[in-house]
Order: sequence, then structure tokens, then C-alpha cells
Amino acid sequence: MNLNEFELTIQNGLYISKDEHPKYGKKYIARFQYDKKRYVKVLGYTIRDNITLNKAIELIENFKNSVMKDTKLPAKTASKVLKEVPKKPVNNRLEELQDENKYLKSLLGDYKKLDKEVLNEGVQKIYDLQSLKPYQIELIKLQDWLEKVNKRMIIIFEGRDASGKGGAIRRITRYMNNKHYRVVALGKPTETQKNQWFLQRYITHFPTGGEIVLFDRSWYNRAMVEPIFGFCTAEEHEIFMEDIVNFEQDLVRQGMILIKLYFSVSKEEQKRRFDRRINDPLRQWKFSEVDMQAQDLWDEFSEKKYEMLRRTTSRSAPWHIIRSDDKHLARLEAMKIILNSVDYDGRNYSLNFEANENINISVQKELLQMRKTKDY
Repeated sequence: MNLNEFELTIQNGLYISKDEHPKYGKKYIARFQYDKKRYVKVLGYTIRDNITLNKAIELIENFKNSVMKDTKLPAKTASKVLKEVPKKPVNNRLEELQDENKYLKSLLGDYKKLDKEVLNEGVQKIYDLQSLKPYQIELIKLQDWLEKVNKRMIIIFEGRDASGKGGAIRRITRYMNNKHYRVVALGKPTETQKNQWFLQRYITHFPTGGEIVLFDRSWYNRAMVEPIFGFCTAEEHEIFMEDIVNFEQDLVRQGMILIKLYFSVSKEEQKRRFDRRINDPLRQWKFSEVDMQAQDLWDEFSEKKYEMLRRTTSRSAPWHIIRSDDKHLARLEAMKIILNSVDYDGRNYSLNFEANENINISVQKELLQMRKTKDY
């Protein structure tokens, strides 16, 4: 048992695994030395055995008691040892709770001055970031593999305003080697670009061998945003819709790894995020004039989204729909989709790479949902 895979808890001799098994949860072990002998025992898992920290503390104390009870002292020294060891209750529950309370306060600081919702959100964010780290390690392996085999990758992030595209990109690239990836978020085209072939300004930013390019919005602006706001003609929109599938098939045929992610946020959640942007001084810069119209134009965007998904998904370049009302789960599923796109070296098969079908939705299921309701 490799102790580097575990971390010490607040209880001496009690360890918990750093990584979480997707099915069983984290593993508690007892490891201590007594009477010149080392004792190690697996106490169980958090999910499979429903073991909490308090339960694990109780189990290790019971284990220690059994070891001490079964270890017989020599008759000559027994009385001497008993005199030297002060009598103390073995299971002093009050003392354990006080120690745990002291430890938690040392972590939280002056938590009473914080808003409860802010505190809960902050603590949850710590757990969320921790659970993403094993997948972020895999993304580094993927990046190394792309460089090794000189492969190119494009990842497209599409979705309505406030759907979580930017946050997902930041989590995905958090620990990547910035020499081998680029994030591209293009603004309005210049007058020169307006007179060029539409895709030309995107091609300029395509990756070279061993590089990943992440498009925060892409050429699919012409499928949704531009026709709604009158930035292109109906003819230009139709030409794009007819030609883009063949264009992407050519890219894939020439060795490009193309991943298309659509972040699907509900109307209610989009409104909640807009309201937060308006009221939070730290987020007000995110709110734009276009955002103000997003809720009013919800149905128009839904119609264009439906048409885009129906006409531009293909076997070689399919759309992956990610329900993004829960930002953390959306980011996790986005990472899984990217990692499952290629068979890179050194994959950690103990991780759960299976899609969460409540978050990672097929195009067919999304289109069916949209025919029933326009919530997404």
C-alpha cells in the first residue's frame, strides 16, 4: 500500500485516499505502530460502506483497542507499564468533537462574518475543484500525446450567452502547457474580413502539429447569432449551412481532431446568471447589450439552435450537447468528452470516463426535447 496515495486526517493514524474511486468512494485506512509492530488495516469506503470521518475515527479506535487487548505484556513488566500509562477514557466522544471543531475553525477562520450562502458556495467550490484534478491530469497526458504524435485538435465551445463556455475553458486549460494550446475568441470582423471568404479569419487561427486551439464561439456564429441580429443575409446564412458539414469532414479527413461542444442552459438559469451579473460589481463587465436581448429573443435563438444541430451534426464531426445549469457537472462532462476523443498514452482507467446521461445529451435527445419545449 503506497502511503503517498493517502493523506492524514485529524485523527492520528487515520488516513484517507487522495483520489476517489468512481464506484466505492474514498478509502479509509488505519496505520499505526504499537509495541514495536506496525499495524495496517483497510477500514472501508465512503460510498460503499457509508463511512464518515466520525465513523472512521470510531473504527480505528476499536481496532487499536483490539490490538492492545490481544497483545499480552510480559508478566514482570505489565504492572510497571500500567503504572506509567495514565488512565484515560478510550472513547472520549466529547474530546473528539472538540478537536474536530477546533480543526474546522482553524480552516474556516472568522466564518461568522461571512454570508452563509457565500460560505457554502466557497466550500463546495473547493470540493468541485478537487474532483476535477484527476481529469485535469489526464488532459495534460492528452496534450503530451498530441505533441508526441504531432496531431492537431480543435475544440469548439458554443452556447447561448451565460451558458458557461468561458468557465469551462478556464478549467480545461488550468494546468495545460500554455506553449501548446491557444484560446481564440474573435470579435467583430473588420471591413477587410467582411470582404473575405467567411471562414478565412478562423482558418488563420487553426492549430499546428501538437497544438490545441479552443474556440470560444466559432464559425457557428453564422448559424445562430448573425442571422438573428441581421449581421448576415439570409443567403449567406443558407450557404454556410449547406457548406459547413463538407468543410468539417475535409478537416477530419486530413487528420484534424474536431470536437464540437454545445452548452445548453435553461431560460430560468440564464436569467439568474444575468441578474447576478447586473447586481455583482465584480461581474458587471460581463453584461452586454446583446445579453439584454437574449431573454426576449429566446424563441428565435431556439429555432436557430434547432436548425443548426439538426443540419450540422455529422458522423465525422458530431455535436456533443452539455446541459450546463450545473456548472461543475458541465465542466466535468466536457473534460470526459475531450479525453474520450482519442486513445492517448497512460490513461488512468480507474477514473470514471462514462458519460453522465443527465448532463451529456445526444443530439437526437436534445432535438426531441426541443420539439416538446423551448426550455433549452
